Amino acid sequence: MSFQAYLDNIQAKTGKSPSNFKQLAEQKGFLKAGKLAASIKAGEIVQWLKEDYALGHGHAMALFALFKGIKKEGDQ
Repeated sequence: MSFQAYLDNIQAKTGKSPSNFKQLAEQKGFLKAGKLAASIKAGEIVQWLKEDYALGHGHAMALFALFKGIKKEGDQ
């Protein structure tokens, strides 16, 4: 599955776009000015997304990769 397919599935499941999740992550203090805060670990993001949005581990890690800048929307 491509990275973009993960993002599309997340949006289909939650009704929230990657931009929405970035805004939510900012509100939670995980992102600062659009960048992942240095002290934030993948496990914190995964736990939040699993608990609040019932995402699986792979989908949560896809959003973490987006937040960290490892991947971007449209990536294969």
